[in-house]
Amino acid sequence: MQTGLEDQLGLYQKRIPIVTRSVTGRFRRFKTTVLALAYAIYFLLPWLPWSRLDAPAQAVLFDLPGRRFLIFGLTVYPQDVIWLALLLFIAAILLFFVTGLVGRAFCGYFCFQTLWTDFFIWIEHKIQGERPARVRLYRQPWDREKIFKIGGTHALWGVVSFWTGLTFVAYFTYAPQLVVDFFTGQAASAAYITTSILTLSTYAAAGLMREQICTYVCPYGRFQSVMYEPETLAVHYDDRRGEAAHGRAAARAGQRTLSERHEKGLGDCVDCGLCVQVCPAGIDIRDGLQYKCISCGLCIDACNTIMDSFNFPRGLIRYDSEQNLASPAPAPPKLHWKRLKIIGYGVALVLMSAYLVYSIASRGSFDRAITQIRQPLYVVLSNGDIRNRYQIRITNKAAQAQTYVISAQGIPADALDVGHFREITIKSGHSGLVQASVRLPPTVAARTPGFDLVLTPKGKPEDARKERVRFDHPGKRP
Repeated sequence: MQTGLEDQLGLYQKRIPIVTRSVTGRFRRFKTTVLALAYAIYFLLPWLPWSRLDAPAQAVLFDLPGRRFLIFGLTVYPQDVIWLALLLFIAAILLFFVTGLVGRAFCGYFCFQTLWTDFFIWIEHKIQGERPARVRLYRQPWDREKIFKIGGTHALWGVVSFWTGLTFVAYFTYAPQLVVDFFTGQAASAAYITTSILTLSTYAAAGLMREQICTYVCPYGRFQSVMYEPETLAVHYDDRRGEAAHGRAAARAGQRTLSERHEKGLGDCVDCGLCVQVCPAGIDIRDGLQYKCISCGLCIDACNTIMDSFNFPRGLIRYDSEQNLASPAPAPPKLHWKRLKIIGYGVALVLMSAYLVYSIASRGSFDRAITQIRQPLYVVLSNGDIRNRYQIRITNKAAQAQTYVISAQGIPADALDVGHFREITIKSGHSGLVQASVRLPPTVAARTPGFDLVLTPKGKPEDARKERVRFDHPGKRP
């Protein structure tokens, strides 16, 4: 591994392009599956229709002017910020949970940087050829072939970057109309600015910087070691098996079979370098666990391919734990989840996820907040009656305008005065404020410690909400 000084100098050195070789295997198939699924969700979701009464027919729409997020049949308002807090908490705990079990698996398969870089490398491979052809193209002088292939690669990168940025904007407005307005010059300036910024940043991150984003920009690679434990599964090279007594060596005559190599004290590693050539981070996993490793498993596929070609046992490079590798007789790798930290993460993940689901499922069609105006706490009128005042705020979370009826229980019918707002109509996603007062004779006030204010959506008595409020008078203790 590099020394600390070399790592610091690396920040100021010119980037050496990493030219990766394609590989097949179960980890590569899994990465491709995740990539295809992620791209299908990201690029197609804004175009998925969803019938709505008061908004465009789009399944996912972040309606900023309307101050709401429309996600299929769910409408999220600013008052539901607790859901965002829960989602962020769940995401963080999930990341810690996964890292404690299988290291940087999120980086290797699910991170946006990994997904877009992987696709950009695929484009590069399709246009410029396999690794030897790309290395040769990189070294040759600028001629017609190089201009065509390099230019074509960057042009396709630009197209993908542009469509990535435009798709992001499509989540905030009606996607079909956005595309028409964008290319006819009628879209809002924010659409052009946002698309331009995301186009440039995607092109730079996935096409030009690539592994430097993971190494120097993303903080996760730096603090992941805090979450690693000896039982954590990560991509490891079996040093004892690969190096043996006299190190690794190429498979030349007289050292092609296991028996020949073991007789000479050579390890199972044939020093083909394929594990380095397929690594998108450009590291040599044989140097040990490194913070640059994103645990994508491509080196495992490459090594297993070589082991199969020589009829050697698989697993020279594998997901394993430091504890198991250090044991005298390593057992087959397995997840070690029976640890206090992992169980704690798991319990927190289940509880917070359950609470989020419950909160969404139990949310009513409106929210209410009733506060007593306490300055003054009460007023004694000229005839001796006691008056308390209240402020009622109603937030309509339904998909259409709704009329609410305000009533009271536990006091005489004529005691509640809401002026001309016995009924109030509120638009979808908006709030309404009503000032109410309750006036009781002293004898009634003395035996009325509190009463119920009832808010009922008109035509929906089953959705009525009741809230207990205080009634203060001179003889009542605070």
